[in-house]
Amino acid sequence: MTEAPPAPERYATPPVDGLPRCQWAGSGLMRAYHDQEWGVPLHDDRALFELLILEGAQAGLSWETILRKRERYRAVFDGFDPRLVSQYGAEKITALLADPGIVRNRAKVQAAIQNARAFLAVQEAFGSFDAYLWRFVGGAPRINTWRALGELPSRTTESDALSTDLRRRGFAFVGSTICYAFMQSAGLVNDHVVECFRYAQLGGARR
Repeated sequence: MTEAPPAPERYATPPVDGLPRCQWAGSGLMRAYHDQEWGVPLHDDRALFELLILEGAQAGLSWETILRKRERYRAVFDGFDPRLVSQYGAEKITALLADPGIVRNRAKVQAAIQNARAFLAVQEAFGSFDAYLWRFVGGAPRINTWRALGELPSRTTESDALSTDLRRRGFAFVGSTICYAFMQSAGLVNDHVVECFRYAQLGGARR
């Protein structure tokens, strides 16, 4: 086995609290997201819908950009209520595309509406989106054992399967890479590196 790289290559500069973190959690905003949200198993349908839409909006951008816009997204997308979003028409789309507080990309805005309708159909078929989604990992988080950021995959067999099925059900902006980022964020996988303090807190055992 190749020797693991030294800590400075694995982690961001240690913050004042001295806790080891995944390398990408560099800024205050990203550190808070890393510590409080990323990789935490998520089962609330409204929160899952929000995350799915934001992951799609992130395509081609940084996640930090999306986090900075998240509160505005929540305001203009009616708290990410899929029933309300599914009813958006041309007037609402025009208003959204004029709002500098979100990503003003027509395809992404239209995809959010399309996805809301598909999301409701999944809820109808499975009882909840949560019940549908967690089937792709057998109902429990996959615990990985990465030691460096560069080891993390951008897609997996499970994200490929999720992407294919979501597309079949009418979702957009759900390529496998986006789906894997969604799975990481929603805690279907624990992709914190093993020496990150959150790894063990979220079920991982150091080796």
